[in-house]
Amino acid sequence: MTAEGHRRRALLQILLLSAGLLVLTVISAGSVYLVNKARGDSKWVVHTIEVENQINALLLEVRRAESSVRGFLLTQGPDFQSDHEKAVAAIVPALDRLTRQIGDNSSQRDSIEKLSAAIETRLEQFSREMTFVKQGQPDRATALIREAAAGTTTTTISNLANAMMREEERLFRLRSESADRSQTLSASMTGIGSGLVVVLALISIWLVRRSARARDDAEARLRDSNVNLEAVVDERTADLREANDEIQRFAYIVSHDLRSPLVNIMGFTSELEELGGDIFRRIGSLVPADGPPLAPAGPGEIALEGADKQLSEDFSEALGFIKSSIAKMDRLISAILNLTREGRREFQPVKIDTRELIEAIAATLAHQAAEAQAEIRVEPLPNLVSDRLALEQIFSNLIDNAIKYLKSGVPGEIRIRGRTKLGYAIFEISDNGRGIDPKDHQRIFDLFRRAGTQDKPGQGIGLAHVRALVRRLGGTMSVSSELNTGSTFTITLPIAWNVSNRNRDR
Repeated sequence: MTAEGHRRRALLQILLLSAGLLVLTVISAGSVYLVNKARGDSKWVVHTIEVENQINALLLEVRRAESSVRGFLLTQGPDFQSDHEKAVAAIVPALDRLTRQIGDNSSQRDSIEKLSAAIETRLEQFSREMTFVKQGQPDRATALIREAAAGTTTTTISNLANAMMREEERLFRLRSESADRSQTLSASMTGIGSGLVVVLALISIWLVRRSARARDDAEARLRDSNVNLEAVVDERTADLREANDEIQRFAYIVSHDLRSPLVNIMGFTSELEELGGDIFRRIGSLVPADGPPLAPAGPGEIALEGADKQLSEDFSEALGFIKSSIAKMDRLISAILNLTREGRREFQPVKIDTRELIEAIAATLAHQAAEAQAEIRVEPLPNLVSDRLALEQIFSNLIDNAIKYLKSGVPGEIRIRGRTKLGYAIFEISDNGRGIDPKDHQRIFDLFRRAGTQDKPGQGIGLAHVRALVRRLGGTMSVSSELNTGSTFTITLPIAWNVSNRNRDR
C-alpha cells in the first residue's frame, strides 16, 4: 500500500473513532437528560398521588370527627369522645401537610385557603357541640348538629376537596403522559444509539481485519527484508571491524615511523648545537683589529660582545624552541602509541571491590594531594564486574586531574561517591577546584584539545581516553561544572559487564 493509502486509512479510522465517540457522547448525554426528566416526571406523579391521598385523609378525619360527635351525643360513651378528640387533633396537622404539598400550584393555594376557612368553622362547631353534650344539654347540641348539616360548611368542605381532587387528577394525567413520553424517548434513543454503535463496531471490525491483513503482508515482506538485511549487516560489520583494525594498525605504523625522522632531527639538533658552540668559540677567539683579544668568560668559553653576543643568544633560543617542539612531538607520538595499544587490548571482566581499587589509587596520589593541600574522601561504592586495568586508568585520570586543577591557596576537597540504579553503577568524582566553563564541556573530551588556562603539563588526551574506555565498558560519561565552583564528573557503568558487549563490536 502506498503512503497516500496509509494516510487515507489512518484518516478514515480517526473519523470512525471520532464518530463513535460522538455517538456515545450524544447517547450518554441524551440518556442522562431523559432519565433525569423521567425521574422528575415520576416524582411529580408520585407527588400528585400523595396530594390526593392527603386530601382523602383530611376528609376522612373530618367525617370521623362528625360521626364520633354524633355517636357521643347519642350514647354519651367515652370511646366516641376519645375518637372525636383524636380526629379533631389530626385535622389541623393533615391540613398543614396538604398546604405544604400544594404550595407549587397557585390554583390549589386558593382552594386550600377556602378549605382552611371552612374547616376552621367546622372545628368551632365541633367544639360547641361537644361543650353542649358535656354540659348535659343534648337538645341544644342536636339543634346545632342539624343546623350544621343544613348549612353550607360541610358542603363547602366536600366541594372544595372534590375540586382539588379533580385538579390533581388532571395533573396526574398530564404528568403521567410526560413520564411516558420521556421513557419512550429514552428507549428510542437507546435503541437508535445501540444500532449506530453496532454499525460502527461492524465497520471497525472490517477495518481491523483489513489492517490485520495488510499488517501480515507487511510483516512477511519485512521478514524477507530482514533475511537480506542480516546478511548485509554482517557484511558491513565485518568491513567495519576490518577498517577499525586497519586504522589502529595505520596509527601504530605512522606513530612508529614518525619516531625515526624525529630521532634524526634530535640527533642533528645536538650536532647543530655543538657546531654552533664551536663557531661562536672561534668567533670569540679572534683578535679585534683595534685591541687585545677577548678574555675567556670561563673554562673553555670565549666572551662575546655586541652583535656576536646577540647572535649567540638568538641561536641558543632557536635551538631551545626546536628541542621543546621535538619533546612535545615525542610525547604526542607516545600518547598515540599508547592509545593504539589500549585499543587492541581485550578487556577481561573480573569482580572488583571498587572502593578498595579507588583507595589504592588515592594512596599512589597521596604525595601530589599533600602538595596541593587536598583531601580525598572515598564514600561507600558499589562493586562491579568489569576490566580492572580500564577502571584504574579511568579513576586515576579523573582523580589526578582533580588534584592538578585545584584552586591555589584553597584547601582542596575531592569526593568519590556512588550508587546503583536499574542495573547500573553511577560514580561521581567531584572537587572544589577552578571549574570548567560550560562552553568547554564538550571540548575537554576531544583528543589533543584542552580548556582553560594552560599552566599545567599535559597533552590533552586524558579525558578523551577516559571517555573511550567508559564507552568500551558500555557506559556513559558527563561533566557538570561552572567556573570557580568546582567540577563533578559522572560515570555510569553496568554492574555486571559482559566481555561480548564490546569486544565483538570493535
